[in-house]
Amino acid sequence: METIVKQITWLKIVIMLVFGLSCSFDGLAQSKNKRTKNPDWKLGVALYTFSNMSFPEQLAHADSASLKYVEGFTFGKAGSELKDSVIMRLSPTGIKQLKQIVEKKGLKMESIYVIGGKKVADWKRDFELAKNFGVRYVTAEPPQNLWDSVDSLAGVYGIKVALHNHWKGNSIYWHPDSVLLALKGHPNFGACPDLGHYPKSGINPIDALKKLDGKIIGIHLKDIAEYNNPKIQDVPVGTGVVDFSAVFDELKRQNFSGNIMFERDTKEQPNNLKSLKQMVGYYHEILKLPAPVFPVKSK
Repeated sequence: METIVKQITWLKIVIMLVFGLSCSFDGLAQSKNKRTKNPDWKLGVALYTFSNMSFPEQLAHADSASLKYVEGFTFGKAGSELKDSVIMRLSPTGIKQLKQIVEKKGLKMESIYVIGGKKVADWKRDFELAKNFGVRYVTAEPPQNLWDSVDSLAGVYGIKVALHNHWKGNSIYWHPDSVLLALKGHPNFGACPDLGHYPKSGINPIDALKKLDGKIIGIHLKDIAEYNNPKIQDVPVGTGVVDFSAVFDELKRQNFSGNIMFERDTKEQPNNLKSLKQMVGYYHEILKLPAPVFPVKSK
């Protein structure tokens, strides 16, 4: 009888060990799958890439690059139908017209870059504009003395603020630690790391992303030719010093699911469409996604 009891006990132990190992392997497999599966990112372009064009022309170029998401900016031209007025000066009716163009193109505009100003009224103006566009968040660099006011407005309007960085000497958000400081006590703030601007200040974009883990709303995908040189302009994504393979691995590790916007500050001739298509192709290649199909213009 004692022998039988011992055999049953050992059998239970073996079953528990097998079950435990099975669960461990399942957990490892699920973790690996999360890191390797195709990311569900909202790929688009910051329309500033075509800042020397009007809003309708910018949308047409985004569509030509087979992108579905766009990020507007408030200081661009609205187009000839609206007398090329600056977007931030348009009436709600004018904004409605632009929004209809976005929808007609089959595009989505979930964010807009706003410049705000030195007064709360300037930010209220921009939040009102953002509300009329129906965006989810604004990309911005509010001054430190207005953090509380801007965060409060963001709460009232139900629109998040993604803090954007330029380089050292040009922006208070040049270092990820500055962004983290601004986030404290401001629940409506998040981050929009501009990956091409970090190297200008000697910061590795991967290190910045790690510091901002869990705080990132959107990304500006940009590349630069070298570190520690704030005077140079950007280069097409994938041709500079930013390690985008590591960038995408880090975003996968964070389970990031937000907006990724290509952006060019450099103005190529005749425009940046060729390099934008090049960058879209690079993105698909490095993530092992099917090659993008760009629409063919009818002659």
